[in-house]
Amino acid sequence: MIKHNYIEKGEGEVLIMLHGNGLDSSYFYHQINYFSTKYRVIAVDSRGHGRTPRGDKPLTILQFSEDLRIFMDMHDIKKAHILGFSDGANVAIRFAIDHPERVDKLILNGANIKYRALRFTVRIGIELLELINATFSVSLEKRRLRAERLELMKNEPVVSADELKGIKSKTLVIAGTFDLMYGSHTKFIAEHIPDAQLEFIPGKHTVARWNYKKFNRALSDFLSKDTTVKDKTNHLYDKLV
Repeated sequence: MIKHNYIEKGEGEVLIMLHGNGLDSSYFYHQINYFSTKYRVIAVDSRGHGRTPRGDKPLTILQFSEDLRIFMDMHDIKKAHILGFSDGANVAIRFAIDHPERVDKLILNGANIKYRALRFTVRIGIELLELINATFSVSLEKRRLRAERLELMKNEPVVSADELKGIKSKTLVIAGTFDLMYGSHTKFIAEHIPDAQLEFIPGKHTVARWNYKKFNRALSDFLSKDTTVKDKTNHLYDKLV
């Protein structure tokens, strides 16, 4: 068992934030300050990221999901809204499938359920990062950790459409109009989660950081309203797919 580093701010219903691969909880700076006025926000550094130790377990989506369950148990959190970004969104998907009773509303930002859903140029970039890491990393420890993180992007997640259909939480699927994954894949995820809401925000993968006002507004509307009607879909991306 590891001890997670996390940022906590605010009171009320719990909103847990899960960052992406190679990042840490500080990624959600604009969301922590904004949502802590209404929610008890907890942004967690995942295993081997930020100030949370690597431990001796593998860096897998399933392990991160289990880490989240243990974290919630340790902090006596029976149920929470969950915002996941990138690999954090993939963890949130796994967690919502395996522990549906622990998830209130689910926000999936920049999720993907298979490696080939990433744009071709992105996959080429990952291959180049692997080569650079193997050649230029300053220490063996850093090289191994970076290699694990890159392998995580290549080998996971693997989630079926049938598993997505089993998600019971009210869900917002949100991405940038020029995100790392194909827009058609983001739509696929939204279409297979029952009654999911789909939203595209102008920008790239990190819209929560660079277009945070529109991003926060979309999340705030979703969290505060009953958004279960599937027709509530933002078609901004339709002309770009």
